Amino acid sequence: PQPLSPQEPSLYTVKAVLILDTLGQRLLAKYYDGTFPTAKEQVAFERNIFNKTHRAGGEIACLDGLTVVYRSSIDLFFYVVGGCQENELMLSAVLACLLDTLSHLLRKEVEKRWLLDNMEGTFLVVDEIVDRG
Repeated sequence: PQPLSPQEPSLYTVKAVLILDTLGQRLLAKYYDGTFPTAKEQVAFERNIFNKTHRAGGEIACLDGLTVVYRSSIDLFFYVVGGCQENELMLSAVLACLLDTLSHLLRKEVEKRWLLDNMEGTFLVVDEIVDRG
């Protein structure tokens, strides 16, 4: 089999799923490829992404050659990260599915206290939504 070219579609569109609190601290982070191989690089990326997005009202950002879709909910920030060539609508669909599923489990908007109390279920939801989870 030949290696995939950058323009060729792939099932593996999600590079990372992140949930950060209002201080930018990691509550959940799942990385699905070697883009950020060390914990130090991951923390630096998370700090950078939070600093660029926590005050912005948008839902999509391009950062370090990556496409990032994000949304905030009460006291949490949710991020889905894909490659620069990824379709923002696909990444947004993953983010919407994550938020809808967690909201359905909670029966209201997701907040930090609930997320921390139900981390096991949250990891299960993320693993079921994203390939290679």
